Amino acid sequence: MYQLEEKIWFWLLGVIPVIWLLFLVLQFWKYKAQNKFADKKLLKRLSPNASLFKSVLKIIVLSLAFACLAIALVNPKIGTKLETVKREGVDIVFAIDVSKSMLAEDIAPNRLEKSKQLVTQIINNLASDRVGIIAYAGKAFPQLPITTDYASAKMFLQSMNTDMLSSQGTAINEAIELAKTYFDDEQQTNRVLIIISDGEDHSEQAASVAEEASDEGIRIFTIGVGDAKGGPIPEKRNGIVLNYKKDSQGETVITRLNEETLKNIADAANGAYINGKNTNDVVENIREILNGMDKTEFEAKQFADFKDQFQWFLGFGVFFLLLDVFLLERKTAWLKKLNLFNENL
Repeated sequence: MYQLEEKIWFWLLGVIPVIWLLFLVLQFWKYKAQNKFADKKLLKRLSPNASLFKSVLKIIVLSLAFACLAIALVNPKIGTKLETVKREGVDIVFAIDVSKSMLAEDIAPNRLEKSKQLVTQIINNLASDRVGIIAYAGKAFPQLPITTDYASAKMFLQSMNTDMLSSQGTAINEAIELAKTYFDDEQQTNRVLIIISDGEDHSEQAASVAEEASDEGIRIFTIGVGDAKGGPIPEKRNGIVLNYKKDSQGETVITRLNEETLKNIADAANGAYINGKNTNDVVENIREILNGMDKTEFEAKQFADFKDQFQWFLGFGVFFLLLDVFLLERKTAWLKKLNLFNENL
């Protein structure tokens, strides 16, 4: 487990591409200027000790120095002491729809990004509950097992996209079946599955599977993202809309929020349906639901002691800066004798 104390210093890494850009501009200018001055053979005789390779190596070393110094300023910390603590909470699994219909922009910025915002805000308002994440489309995929590490949960959440699963469609029943395996029978807690989707279920088995999950003590809450009026599914490249998805007849596909399906799933599993349009309302509803549940005590391991690691990166940064001093464009006398780059052949 690690922590990053001062993440703002990552901006310093932006200096590296600027260094490379200036280097390329300088090399281009030198090339043009030298060609005006004399031909290649004459330049080689006039400046036999010039070394382009050494210049490139010098820039690489300088870039590594800046990278190490930036990371040193960020001050990464590594957990060194793991301890077991007792907590009271609920096990919550988020099943997030990543089918192509989630790209529709009938809710800003689009359905998938809205889903991520909702889950992030729910997690931000949790106290000691455990969370897990599932991604699903035509199939379901375990994204994050049950954990108390909220930072990791949000990191995995942000990496989710509609290209992560090759099997398209929306099979909510697959997500429910997978969620059953997330809960630990040895540490029995209240079990909650929150499904975030536009409700376009292509399996037609979700309600019956949800009822089976309810028999195993899993309560299912569904959150609908999208609009009942629907919207087209954009096909983008580099953030630019090139076209909209067409059906076999060449007509633009309109995908709509199906609240009825989501309500049926929630009702079958002793849960409730929540419209995801207003983030604050969703978070408040989930908070009230969780607060009304009995909290079960469980054991969780967490790092209690973190040690600074900046000194390693600072040391490497200083090393690369010192190395940069000796990588001059022209040979020094002692470097020429070493013939490190086979330049005396």
